[in-house]
Amino acid sequence: MLDIKFIRKNLDLVKEAAKNKNREVDWEMLLKLDDKRRELIGKAEGLHAERNSNTDREKGKQLKQNLKVLEDELREIEVKFENLMLTVPNVPDKSVPIGKDSSGNVEVKQWGEIPKFDFPIKDHIDLAKRLDLIDFERGAKIGGPRAYFLKNEAAQLELALMLYTFNTLIAKGYTPLIAPSLVKEFTLVGNGQFPWGRDEVYTLPKDEVFLAGTAEVPVTAYFAGEVLEEKDLPKKFVAFSPCFRREAGSYGKDTKGVYRVHQFSKIEQVIISTNDLNNSFTLHEELLANAEEILQDMELPYRVLLMCTGDMGEPQVKKYDIETWMPGRQAYGETMSNSVMGDFQARRLKIRYKTKDGKILFCHTLNNTAIASPRILIAILENYQQKDGSIRIPKVLQQYIGKDVIG
Repeated sequence: MLDIKFIRKNLDLVKEAAKNKNREVDWEMLLKLDDKRRELIGKAEGLHAERNSNTDREKGKQLKQNLKVLEDELREIEVKFENLMLTVPNVPDKSVPIGKDSSGNVEVKQWGEIPKFDFPIKDHIDLAKRLDLIDFERGAKIGGPRAYFLKNEAAQLELALMLYTFNTLIAKGYTPLIAPSLVKEFTLVGNGQFPWGRDEVYTLPKDEVFLAGTAEVPVTAYFAGEVLEEKDLPKKFVAFSPCFRREAGSYGKDTKGVYRVHQFSKIEQVIISTNDLNNSFTLHEELLANAEEILQDMELPYRVLLMCTGDMGEPQVKKYDIETWMPGRQAYGETMSNSVMGDFQARRLKIRYKTKDGKILFCHTLNNTAIASPRILIAILENYQQKDGSIRIPKVLQQYIGKDVIG
């Protein structure tokens, strides 16, 4: 959420930001509600002061009644105002390219050599079926479309990837968490997924909870409503959680295999830091380097994209995506997403800190995927396939599997 004072002072800027992020905001109504809200707050304060100084009993009763009517109207206006404020996206950094969609993203880096095979390559679906690694048919029978069973070495590989990544980031000083996947609505509003991405979230209305699509949701909300100390920042977390997404906007896309599924496992990096954008950009690069290190350890070729305004999401100030090479697609596929949010999420979640000189400021938040499976398994199975139909296991994972080849 942006500060209404910032919006009023930089109206052209925030309007342009919303336009570049392909979002419509009723600016006229937003400002009209803010004017009315300010007016009612002023009147309420005046009545409070008059009531406190009044000694006439009958007049006191009338003032109390008038105040109640005014405060009821104010509450109604504030609800409408807050709902409209939630539709205002964040302002992207000047370094972010302006673009309508993914075609406007800019490649900033490539790493690793794309493998050349001297035999017909197989995609992960064929490899998984031949080596009994993923059961798609029984997954669909049990859980419906996009459901699956990981089997044998594929099941081991997922757990190995999670543990390897977890331990790598713990060694860098990140606090390990296993985060809840069941979350309250305020976490998704605070995260910025609501109101825009509500259709993507599974809802359990009877229990008034939701299934989170990333550990970013519960972990970013970890300090909701709290005031931290500047000396304790930044807080760095590495969090594992099962994740759930409806994929409502992807009808007909990637319906085969495990590239786009409803349930997956993920380790997320989350940082809560000070209100210093330069420092946040430094931490943003740190998160990127961590994710790159994991892929380099797996010896998987990848590229880094700087996301444009139309493909970066509403809460982000700046965002990188990492795409890993997938031979079966003959293309890179997204495997990590790395974002700096400024104080956008912290304002929604009321996460603040006290500075050394006693000021109270909103924190900055950042997040990045460290690893997500089974999508990363696509890259491993396809890049490590051999002519005889077997699959080599990345060296750093062999100790967890107890072998170096599948097949």
